[in-house]
Amino acid sequence: MRRASTLTSSLLSRALFTTTTTTSTSNALLLHPKLLHAAFHATPAASNATANGSKGFGYRAASLGIAGAFSSLAAASLVDEVHAKEPPPPQLIPEEVVLYQYEACPFCNKVKAFLDYYDIPYKVVEVNPLSKKEIKWSDYKKVPILVVDGEQLVDSSAIIDKMETKLHPEKNVGSDPIEDEERKWRSYTEKLTVKYAGAAAMYFVSKKLKKKYSITDERAALYDAANTWVEALDGREFLGGSRPNLADLAVFGVLRPIRYLSAGKDMVLHTRIGEWYDRMEKAVGESARIKVITIRIADVQLFLSKKV
Repeated sequence: MRRASTLTSSLLSRALFTTTTTTSTSNALLLHPKLLHAAFHATPAASNATANGSKGFGYRAASLGIAGAFSSLAAASLVDEVHAKEPPPPQLIPEEVVLYQYEACPFCNKVKAFLDYYDIPYKVVEVNPLSKKEIKWSDYKKVPILVVDGEQLVDSSAIIDKMETKLHPEKNVGSDPIEDEERKWRSYTEKLTVKYAGAAAMYFVSKKLKKKYSITDERAALYDAANTWVEALDGREFLGGSRPNLADLAVFGVLRPIRYLSAGKDMVLHTRIGEWYDRMEKAVGESARIKVITIRIADVQLFLSKKV
């Protein structure tokens, strides 16, 4: 369930996999808060505007961000392949799920892909990245935050773990050493995602980060990441075999916001990932997001006055 792609090759994935995750290593992967803030401030609309207004920024930012997300998911994928489960019984579906998010945040999109695949209805609250007034009630000041029947869940990987436990209470989480190792890698690779997604959101800063992390060609990084993922499929429809597993869902979630932007179209055109993505779209299906229609009282009054 977790074989994604690295920035340059499967060899790099394996090199990452053998790295010791010490405290100093983890700290070295953390970014300046302003950079992380910028990474999550971007929206698809802003990405479109950026791509149209600055070709270099739009393509490089999207390419670098997605390649980095691929890279982060790659190491986790080298462990065992644990299938995502079939849709749970209706009685196990939560009554109310609310996701506090930034629309383009890769971690938020991982959670949404999981919820969509399991057909768990959820409401979305878009958080203002400057004031964060929507999450002032919470001591946790990052996204995603998922509130499930009144219970606050934080951190995308922890959210998915907790939700899977809720949906599949028969599963004894933590009893399998292989799954324990996989969870450690998921936590470690979250930091890699932050590193590259942050760089993607600020082009001028990313120049320095690209040099620091030896990323010289965003286009090559993106293409190689996509092709390495396809190689990981090894002829299977999904990494999970006949149906998606959690690694499929994670990569799909990261890709979905940019699939129909210029960088996503270019990636599909020049790599072999398009067929897998199309299968994932069909497997995940329509979004389970609850559409909220806002009706202003003033508009209703104006409409009624005209009718009268």
